[in-house]
Amino acid sequence: MLKELRPALSMIVVMTVVTGIAYPLAVTGIAQSVFAFQAGGSLIEKGGKVIGSELIGQQFTDPGYFWGRPSATSGADPVDPTKTTSVPYNAANSSGSNYGPTSKALIDGAAANIDALRAAHPDQKGPVPADLVTASGSGLDPHITPAAAQWQVKRVAAVRHVPFDDMHKLVAEHTEGRSLGILGEPRVNVLKLNLALDEKWPPNK
Repeated sequence: MLKELRPALSMIVVMTVVTGIAYPLAVTGIAQSVFAFQAGGSLIEKGGKVIGSELIGQQFTDPGYFWGRPSATSGADPVDPTKTTSVPYNAANSSGSNYGPTSKALIDGAAANIDALRAAHPDQKGPVPADLVTASGSGLDPHITPAAAQWQVKRVAAVRHVPFDDMHKLVAEHTEGRSLGILGEPRVNVLKLNLALDEKWPPNK
C-alpha cells in the first residue's frame, strides 16, 4: 500500500510547491517589476497621500465636480451591526442591487435618480444618460460614459466659472479609448477627471 501512496504523496508535495509557492512568487515578482503601478492597486496620490484608486469609484456630490455612477454596495449599520446600510463604493462588499428589469424598487430608484439629476441640471435638455441613474454590477465602477460626463458640463462649468467649451475640451482630453483599440467602450475616469479639474481650475478661486 505504501508503494501506491508514495507517488501520490510525492505529487501532492511537488504540485503544492510549484503551484502554491513557486508560481505565485514568480507571478508576483514579475508583476511588481514590470507592472508595479497596477500590481500595487493602481493607487492615485496627491501631495504624497493616497486619495484613491483608478479602479474604484468614489462618491462625488459637490456640484462643482463631475458625478459618477450610483453605487448599490452596502456595509454594516453602525447603529445595529446585525443590519446593513447603504455604503457607496464599499470595496469590501462589491455587489450590484440584483434587481431585475421589472423590479419596482429598481424602477423607483432610477426615477428618483432622474428627478435629482433634473433638479441639479434645470437647463439641461435631452434624456439623462443611463449610467448616471443605474449602478454597475460591481457597485465600484470608476468610469462613466463620455456622454454622461458631457451631460454634466454646464453644471460644473457654471460652478467653476469656466467657459463651456473649455470644460467640454477637458472632458474630451480625459476620455479613454477602447482597450487595445477593440475592447470595451470609450469611458471617463471620474476621479482622474475631477483631479484634472481641480488642477486646472481650483475651486473657490
